[in-house]
Amino acid sequence: MRAMLRRLRHDVRGATILEFALVAPVVLLLLLGLMDLSYRLYVQSILAGAVQRAGRLASLETGPAALNNIDSAVVGSITAIAPGATWQSSRKSFGDYSKIGPERFNDANNNGVRDSDECYSDVNGNSRWDADPGRTGQGGASDTVLYTMTITYPSILPIAYFFGGSNSIQATATTVLKNQPYSTQNAITPVTICT
Repeated sequence: MRAMLRRLRHDVRGATILEFALVAPVVLLLLLGLMDLSYRLYVQSILAGAVQRAGRLASLETGPAALNNIDSAVVGSITAIAPGATWQSSRKSFGDYSKIGPERFNDANNNGVRDSDECYSDVNGNSRWDADPGRTGQGGASDTVLYTMTITYPSILPIAYFFGGSNSIQATATTVLKNQPYSTQNAITPVTICT
């Protein structure tokens, strides 16, 4: 019996299989994770390029009439590489770049929040303070447009399941472009309002 135990202790046959069994799952998981990350980056870069192109097309004089076709072209670019993707687009127009962001206000008590008794600059002409003063849609000539496309698509690899995550992935791309000056801009002069 002792001789047999001594032989087993020095026997190295099958050690490679044991090492492979320990290392293979880790290497496979890393490889699948890298492939999943590469796929996500690829979809994100295609989405960003398609949104940039769509924004340029929409800024032309003929753009506002073709917004559905422009959005469909972006979605077509994505569904070619991410079948089953759903999408949501939004456009906000502003008089110019400086008006993107909350309407400016005089923070009298320095609390960083606009209180009802503080004066503000009404840049969109609706007579109320807005954290987002953009108007929905493409806007008009010379307006600045913030175009955002968000897609949700299923993952091609089940990596998220290993870590308790979801199988759907969300990607967003945004571009800011100025519409061409194809006519006179319908500009709103900011008014300071104190209530």
